[in-house]
Amino acid sequence: MKIREAWALPTLTGSITQAKKMNSQTPVWPFMVAMAVVVTASNFLVQYPFEHFGLGEILTWGAFTYPVAFLITDLTNRTFGVRAARKLVLIGFILAFGISAWLASPRIAIASGMAFLCAQLLDVSIFDRLRNGTWWKAPFISSFCGSVLDTIIFFGIAFAARFAFLDTSLGLEDGSLAFAVPLLGFGPEVPLWVSLGLGDFLVKISIALLMLVPYGALLSVFQPMIKSARRVI
Repeated sequence: MKIREAWALPTLTGSITQAKKMNSQTPVWPFMVAMAVVVTASNFLVQYPFEHFGLGEILTWGAFTYPVAFLITDLTNRTFGVRAARKLVLIGFILAFGISAWLASPRIAIASGMAFLCAQLLDVSIFDRLRNGTWWKAPFISSFCGSVLDTIIFFGIAFAARFAFLDTSLGLEDGSLAFAVPLLGFGPEVPLWVSLGLGDFLVKISIALLMLVPYGALLSVFQPMIKSARRVI
């Protein structure tokens, strides 16, 4: 007997027709829509510094929205399984990348696409390995590791001087943020993108901790789905 996590919620008994009917009613699509909205908004907002409280050189608006993507991925992983979470990441990437390429520059779209895929797939893998442990470990540790990778890839490609060719080769203005500023506003001088990346990462981790509250609350809501999302073959 093997336990397999299904992409949709199959019936435990009945005909193939009944299973297909059940699959068509599976509420997976809201997760896809939510993922596309969150990533698209984050890709756009990351271009704008958070100018309040003197944090313009260490923080962007995208830092407040992007961590929600990890919440969506982790809830999908917990509810429907690792296969479903990976499909969510791929589908969400396609939807969000297309919209981001329209709203933002090609360089931002490329950076966000690479960062999103790598970070979210890492999150899915780590979550799956820790899913049987204490309830908060899987979502927090996977989000932490994913956020590290996401920050490095995104800010490096989007704003480091070595990737300026992604703008200039298309005849666009160089969008690099390589001029020196104090790290987090008070430390040694570093390129602006490094300070922004570190500030962004610190906010992501803070919000990842806050996301444990809705994650824990929603687990009880999705518990019936979790039980139904597995079938014995």
